[in-house]
Amino acid sequence: MSDTTAPQSTPEVDALRDRRSVLRCAAMVALAGASAPLLAACGGSDDAGSSSSTGTTGTSSAPASTTPTTGTSTTPSATSGGGTVLGPTSDVPVGGGKVFTDAKVVVTQPTAGQYKGFSAVCTHQGNPIGSVEGGQIVCPFHNSHFSITDGSPVSGPAQTALPAVKVAVQGSNIVQSA
Repeated sequence: MSDTTAPQSTPEVDALRDRRSVLRCAAMVALAGASAPLLAACGGSDDAGSSSSTGTTGTSSAPASTTPTTGTSTTPSATSGGGTVLGPTSDVPVGGGKVFTDAKVVVTQPTAGQYKGFSAVCTHQGNPIGSVEGGQIVCPFHNSHFSITDGSPVSGPAQTALPAVKVAVQGSNIVQSA
């Protein structure tokens, strides 16, 4: 009969076991870290980066901008006029808008030359606004829709309007003012 005792422990075997343990732990931490944003999205707010129009006056709070068609984000910059440049007015179509993700601001242009700013954080569960589509500001997380005119909820679970953010046009740029 053969002996079924466990193999002897050697420094090489112990080191291999330790490396495997470290790799297993690292993989579990990575998986847990990757799933955290997904879990947060289920319980977080409804705001996501979305595109919308901005006007010379309006309300919305967000530090960066995102292009609706490309999903790109631009970092706002300070102006000599005391505001933060969100992006060019050409990024905000009439009857639509743009989400400035870094600034967490949605700028809409309900009618030609009228720019409105709103927070790009959904009032349902705090998720980021995703886009401006069909004349409405859309949160992709739970499908809340808001008016591009006043930020009021149009449909979905959100019951509260998006807070207004002061925006203005300076030259060819949309600027968030304090």
